[in-house]
Amino acid sequence: LALAACAGGAADSGDATLWSLTGGAEPMVRAAVQSWNEENPEHPIEHELFANDVFNERIRTAVGSANAPTLIHSWAGGPLREYVANNQVIDLTDAAAGLLSRVIPAVAANGVVNGRNYAVPNGQSQPISFYYNKEVFEAAGVEVPTTYSELLDVIDALNEHGVTPIALAAGSRWPLLMWIQMLTDRIAGPEVFTNIVDGAEDGWSDPGVTDALNRIIDLVDRGAFGNAFGSVMADQQADLALVHTGTAAMVLHLSSAYPNFLRNAPEFVESGNLGWFAFPEVEGGQGDPRNIVGNPSHFWSVSAHASERNQTTAKEFIETQVLNDDRIEDLLSMGAIPPIEGIEDRIQGRDHEDFMMFTYNQLINAPHFQLSWDQALGGARAQGLLDNLSNIFLGQSDAATFVSNMNGLQ
Repeated sequence: LALAACAGGAADSGDATLWSLTGGAEPMVRAAVQSWNEENPEHPIEHELFANDVFNERIRTAVGSANAPTLIHSWAGGPLREYVANNQVIDLTDAAAGLLSRVIPAVAANGVVNGRNYAVPNGQSQPISFYYNKEVFEAAGVEVPTTYSELLDVIDALNEHGVTPIALAAGSRWPLLMWIQMLTDRIAGPEVFTNIVDGAEDGWSDPGVTDALNRIIDLVDRGAFGNAFGSVMADQQADLALVHTGTAAMVLHLSSAYPNFLRNAPEFVESGNLGWFAFPEVEGGQGDPRNIVGNPSHFWSVSAHASERNQTTAKEFIETQVLNDDRIEDLLSMGAIPPIEGIEDRIQGRDHEDFMMFTYNQLINAPHFQLSWDQALGGARAQGLLDNLSNIFLGQSDAATFVSNMNGLQ
């Protein structure tokens, strides 16, 4: 593993550079860089790995000072729009046409700014779904809900049975986003948040947002999350542990929940007691029930400050190494789903095929895949969202206050 200079490296000198994250799909990225360097020894890519929090601190400073790595990792969203507005990344629409032609459109759309692709997917997709303990459901006499009113009935029945209906890691705050995102989308469709991202004045005043917030308040009041959710942390998968131990019946989570269940409670998964289902349709809602939210993928952009030579290296790396057949296999072997069309036959027959195909079908059938709101907004708006949403869940605010506060950050 070659390490980039600690100072970030001058953008127009030396070899191309790439920064990526530890954990998750780290082995896939390592393999891609190694493969490139073996095949292109005259144009190597230097690779440096960062923990998530350290990366977030480093990358904005590096990009802003024109010392970014050649290949810039992001989740797209707010940071990507900022990079484009400041001419810090290049247009990849034509250079990555081959890769983009294979990517599921709802995922690729997250790398588009002003009608052009400035970022391309480079890893797994993680839509949000419910995961549940089948034994707990059976003991309480409830079945998988297909509508929101059915979900409320299930919550009430689970409470009567003496089990926490839904595990929630409110102490980590970001899991709260799943609820406002899914409800707003199901109630009013993705256009509401698109307007907010675009900076529409009073965009948070849309009735769909208020409806979603009031439904969240109702969930808290009816005991959907129990009484101790404010102290549950997601870092060590404490919310998932509540489900596989039977303390809670279900959890709303990214698809990364599945490998975490498999690693932390393999007997629970292998016994067939883990189930999953999509967020139910909200009756009368305008959102397509096939829409999904979460993390469409990690993305690569190419620094506009890199030398022409290194930009060429980066573009060729994207076309030859990113989500090619070997990298697709790397992800599938991890139980992760790459956002590539036409890989059904490569999923069939694998261990955990049922879950993998469930996730893949969500991807290929989704008219819209919305990025997590904190990543989509970025900066002060993201921090304000987490602060105000936490107050809603903890009973310290109401919908009108939330809307007023968030409009003030537009």
